[in-house]
Amino acid sequence: MFKNYLQSIDGIEIYPIISLVVFFLFFIIMTIYVIGLKKRDMSLLSNIPFTGEDEFKTSIQKQNK
Repeated sequence: MFKNYLQSIDGIEIYPIISLVVFFLFFIIMTIYVIGLKKRDMSLLSNIPFTGEDEFKTSIQKQNK
């Protein structure tokens, strides 16, 4: 049923290619971002669940100085 509807749309074959490219670009950019993070940033982010909100804000302010 849906196959007939999709076949009647002109230019529909480009959408799967575009979605695949967007997915891989996002995946590559996130991989580069994670690899490029500094060690102290990773330790700060990994401790977020264990620290209170005030401690987290204080640690960010210390880091920015």
